[in-house]
Amino acid sequence: MIRQLDHVFVLDTKDTTYCFKLLETGHLEHLYYGTHLDIDSADEAEVLSEKHAFAPGNTNCYDQEHLNFSLEDIRLEMSSLGKGDIREPFIEIIYPDGGMTCDFLYDHCEILERKEELETLPSSYGEEGEVEGLKLVLKDRSYKVALELCYYVFADKNVITRTSKVINQGETQIKLKRIMSTQLDFETDDYMLTTFNGAWAREMQKHDMKLTAGKHVNSSICGSSSSRANPFVMLWKNDATEDAGTCYGLNLVYSGNHYEAAEVSGHHKTRFVAGINPMGSSFLLKEGESFEAPEAVMTVSDNGFNGMSQNMHRFVRENIVRGVWKDKVRPVLLNSWEAAYFKIDESKLLKLAKAGKEVGVELFVMDDGWFGNRNDDKSSLGDWFVNKKKLPNGLEGLVKKINDLGLDFGIWIEPEMVNVDSELYRAHPEWVMEIPGKHHTEGRNQRILDFANPEVVDYMADAISNVLRQAPIAYVKWDMNRIFSDCYSQSLEPERMEETAHRYICGVYRLARTLTEEFPDVLFEGCSAGGNRFDLGMLCYFPQIWASDDTDAAFRVQCQTNYSYGYPMSTVSAHVSACPNHQTLRTTPLETRFNVAAFGVCGYECNLCDMTKEELTEIANQIAIYKDWRPILQYGNFYRGRAHGNMFEWTCVANDQSAAVGMLMQMMVQPNTQFEQFRAKGLNPEIKYKFFNRDLNYNIKNFGDLVNTASPIHIRPGSLMHNIVAKLKTMPGENEAVIASGSVLMKGGVKLKQAFAATGYSEDVRYFQDYGSRMYFMKEM
Repeated sequence: MIRQLDHVFVLDTKDTTYCFKLLETGHLEHLYYGTHLDIDSADEAEVLSEKHAFAPGNTNCYDQEHLNFSLEDIRLEMSSLGKGDIREPFIEIIYPDGGMTCDFLYDHCEILERKEELETLPSSYGEEGEVEGLKLVLKDRSYKVALELCYYVFADKNVITRTSKVINQGETQIKLKRIMSTQLDFETDDYMLTTFNGAWAREMQKHDMKLTAGKHVNSSICGSSSSRANPFVMLWKNDATEDAGTCYGLNLVYSGNHYEAAEVSGHHKTRFVAGINPMGSSFLLKEGESFEAPEAVMTVSDNGFNGMSQNMHRFVRENIVRGVWKDKVRPVLLNSWEAAYFKIDESKLLKLAKAGKEVGVELFVMDDGWFGNRNDDKSSLGDWFVNKKKLPNGLEGLVKKINDLGLDFGIWIEPEMVNVDSELYRAHPEWVMEIPGKHHTEGRNQRILDFANPEVVDYMADAISNVLRQAPIAYVKWDMNRIFSDCYSQSLEPERMEETAHRYICGVYRLARTLTEEFPDVLFEGCSAGGNRFDLGMLCYFPQIWASDDTDAAFRVQCQTNYSYGYPMSTVSAHVSACPNHQTLRTTPLETRFNVAAFGVCGYECNLCDMTKEELTEIANQIAIYKDWRPILQYGNFYRGRAHGNMFEWTCVANDQSAAVGMLMQMMVQPNTQFEQFRAKGLNPEIKYKFFNRDLNYNIKNFGDLVNTASPIHIRPGSLMHNIVAKLKTMPGENEAVIASGSVLMKGGVKLKQAFAATGYSEDVRYFQDYGSRMYFMKEM
């Protein structure tokens, strides 16, 4: 609900309140954002307003009529430099006379009954009656420029979004140097900032910083949201936990260069801003032209990180993701990449697909190497026509054979890239992001097509559409395998070159929108060298994104845990791969690889043709279990238990709380540590549940020379006898089977059967070694 109480604006969601007021000067003072407050009048809201009699020393006052305060020491809805506020600015403009002082003051407002779409960028959406908005119009006191601040309230989701728009109403050109999407000012300096940083194959590493003084920046200049710094961040009181305390979640619906900054001022106030990265960025606006900032998403909960995450998850599932696949269960796929890399042909692909069908796979995906003269990463990107040497019957022939097996077919593309050794580059070198006549720095032997040029986007839309029309393609993996260098658009005038990065991502959005609208039934999966572009902007077009090229379960359990703070598991694509793992050479149990991947959108990426009968049987069992529990694992409510350190604990609960799936994984065995427990979350405390695990048996070889403590004859490890015994005899795993209320399972926890601790093994002992894990199931009785 949005209310205007005289000079005060109150934005209420189900459990939160956002409040600000109009000052006599025309500035907007931020009063509060937190758990719900009952504010009935402007006078009551004044309780939240700071009291100032005299401005602090060595500060500037806005004008002589208001000497009681300085803009440097007040909480604001937006800020700028030049009028006393020296903190992180919301907006920066260079005016025709060279002036750089912005002086935006309130002009008027409008309460909106529906969500307005952005014209140039993707944004959230809501059904009629689900969302209402507030548009504030501010005007510069000295120049003919307007600033719109828009707030949208998703009351049931406990989410408020913000965006801003600059409009040049004058007759001369202005240069927009910075425009943020949101600003949050807090009265104290007792906050922690959490960012999620990393690199290729090491995405989403969680970092907590105490904000005491100065500024901390989380940003990307990679041309994408990047694996280096995800745009999702958290601000929280330093006593917050997973289930208690105040936590703010903040994100951007944007896939390009972004910027989040948290600054503590000399007056012990904390300011947070988020928007497009101003570094190397500007936009020229002529008379009547405007510029939209990306939408920012904000939520707060006093139920800790899990409470905040639940708000974010529901909002992303229901108000960001859209289309046919929004609520549809996603298929179990088999991807050819780690099975064959570039060495693919029709025969090899069909053999792999048949093996996939036999274990229950539903979708077969042909990855890189099918087009042009593509035998490695040095050629053919941009040449989106079939390599007839590899696929003599073309896409149509291959897809028919895959479909005849009872499988859907998917394909890999990288439409934003080009190799110098390609027909496209030779025909159109001017379509590439490079500085003509100057040395170019490459990444992965490829260059970036200039999507700031509409002609290039139009060409690529036709090229990819032609591919997708050739056969009934059910899935597309859209990759983007490098970051920007020599950022330059040959289609722009030199004075507009700082617009390149933003225009590029707008071009990416236009291509994504064109293809997803023409092929609405195709499941598009985003990918960018793994998680180099995992953000809300791409999720507006692609309902799932490949989280990382690193499929090692020991890494993925951390990575997926960290994604879960801001993103629902229905958006996180995860695969079971071979061991030793191709990215780390680490070996983890096949059971654990599945248990971790199953909590995302589960698929397989391994050469099933080379696997043993026992491994294939295990995979078939895994897929059968996943299909049984898939609606909950993909669309249930995900909770973190122990989220870091040596033990990871997850629970995913059906929306009606009738069933749940849990997972427990340890990194390293702790010697002589028998005890462990599993504590569920999110259950109905009053319902009785049956808690159980699945039957497991373990290869006797896993016990090494210990087999001789029970064998009547000596068995040498690795010998023929050892292999024969292993085929005839397996070691039983423990069975857990209890009936208990949700309150017992959550507050007390299930005390599990003891772990192996070198004093004996039986069916009452848990085989739980390095990277060991268990999946637990809970069903309402």
